[in-house]
Amino acid sequence: MREFSVPAMVEVPDSATLTDAPFTRAAQEPGRIVLRRKSGDAWSAVTAAEFAAETAGVAKGLVAAGVEPGDRVCLLSRTRYEWTVLDYAIWAAGAVSVPIYETSSAEQIEWIAGDSGAKAVFAETDAHVATVAEIRDRLPGLAHVWGIDAGGVEEVARLGADVGDDVVEERRRSRGAADIATLVYTSGTTGRPKGCEITHGNLVSTARNAVQGAIAEVAVEGSSTLLFLPLAHVFARLIEVATIEGGIVLGHSDVPNLLPDLASFRPTFLLAVPRVFEKVYNGAEQKAAADGKGKIFKAAAETAVAYSRALDEGRPGFGLKARHKVFDVLVYRKLRAAVGGRVQYAVSGGAALGERLGHFFRGVGITILEGYGLTETTAPAAVNRPSALKIGTVGPPIPGVDVRIAEDGEVLVRGINVMGGYWNNEAATKEALEDGWFHTGDLGSLDDEGFLKITGRKKEILVTAAGKNVAPAPLEDRLRAHPLISQCLVVGDGRKFISALVTLDEEALGPWKARHGKPEAMTVDELRRDPDLVAEVEAAVADANKSVSRAEAIKKHVILGVDFTEEAGHMTPSLKVKRNVVMKDFADEIDALYTG
Repeated sequence: MREFSVPAMVEVPDSATLTDAPFTRAAQEPGRIVLRRKSGDAWSAVTAAEFAAETAGVAKGLVAAGVEPGDRVCLLSRTRYEWTVLDYAIWAAGAVSVPIYETSSAEQIEWIAGDSGAKAVFAETDAHVATVAEIRDRLPGLAHVWGIDAGGVEEVARLGADVGDDVVEERRRSRGAADIATLVYTSGTTGRPKGCEITHGNLVSTARNAVQGAIAEVAVEGSSTLLFLPLAHVFARLIEVATIEGGIVLGHSDVPNLLPDLASFRPTFLLAVPRVFEKVYNGAEQKAAADGKGKIFKAAAETAVAYSRALDEGRPGFGLKARHKVFDVLVYRKLRAAVGGRVQYAVSGGAALGERLGHFFRGVGITILEGYGLTETTAPAAVNRPSALKIGTVGPPIPGVDVRIAEDGEVLVRGINVMGGYWNNEAATKEALEDGWFHTGDLGSLDDEGFLKITGRKKEILVTAAGKNVAPAPLEDRLRAHPLISQCLVVGDGRKFISALVTLDEEALGPWKARHGKPEAMTVDELRRDPDLVAEVEAAVADANKSVSRAEAIKKHVILGVDFTEEAGHMTPSLKVKRNVVMKDFADEIDALYTG
């Protein structure tokens, strides 16, 4: 057993809440620019006073609408300026915000709104509003549904026209560090998402210790970031809070508009998931090849990696420095310009970043600080620092956090960032939390300097390259319910998208062949290529995908010519699939899903 602790750099009082920072800054520095809001092709500055006033106005409307302290209010939307206003307005009203991914299925929306007991929902588009309307009859506690695109934010603000400032002040001060600020639902192996109880203290303490400790060199005076990851994800949410806490200028974008927004916003640092960095690299490589400069790009990439590795080993030699300078003019400068030209650092989380990719970007001039955490740890548990960086690790614990490696190799986390528990789920809470230690389900190791390396996954939750947590069990269970399907293994950990291996039930194939006029002698290997059978399996996959969001859906699948059996070592005596064995034995088939 190994353990490494980093003392908190910032102590947070019991009275601290998330609304302290914006309202205090508005009183002390009313003219300070704290956000920039997209307006056509330009960015409009939002001052501390303007943000606090807008937040208070919506909070008054929530009070007038009957939202009480502790009530839950859902946010169903992509990342946008209004999300941050609504988040802080909900907190200012003393309520609890409950994020929902914009891509969530009706089943998922119903579960989260129902399990949380939400009193109100802010839904972004008309389609989102319509989806909530369809399930509203089954949600007796849901009193209000406001459409963001339909002017719902402004409507709520008008409701509070007669509510005084003193009411908001009383509401926000009625909360404390121990009170729940948000319920963030995360995938569970049972298929039902679990609501992580993230407190005001969790978010405030983690944000302040991250900004002033872990990434102090990044969050300097004049720094800014453009947030484009889903704010329903705890990683983006923590950065939202960290910017407000640290006075960092925040802007909002989304992936379709990212490149032009980066060029016009010009952030000083970014946060992203590995898939974004992969896309930047692949896009640059493909463009170079299309322009007949593929060899130049390859040489530039190799030089960037070698330069970064040399920084770890001492100093780059004269020849390497000269090549690096040439390629900086030819290649690296253009890559930096693609992300606005001012980015020096990027924080990566959500999935593992390839070591080569990390070295490449540092060699280009953008240092990626890889970190590690979960929803239950309010995002970060560990992160690399500019002054303490080991590419290939996820860094040491952030200030205020302890990391322990258990006897079986599992990573345990304790500290300011660990959630209070799972909402309405005492059994899951007891299983995950023991003496203050959160059992992550991940396997890892700690070196002598406290740098954490994640080596595997103890629990069966997949994390795609885009950072989306996916529980394979619900999809697998739904597919196995189809009469033609024997077993299913959903894969995609660290990959671009979710895929599946499907096996056929030989007992069901005989009757199916008879019904469809197929020769009785057709083998499983022949049947898996038969157009009629392929169509049925595709329909089953499409049906299973209805229960999950687009990011969790199976994009590709392969029908295997053999079944998983106990005799082959693929099943336990209790008929559970041995995931690691299957993935090893069918590695070629899995790779083909992503390279074919």
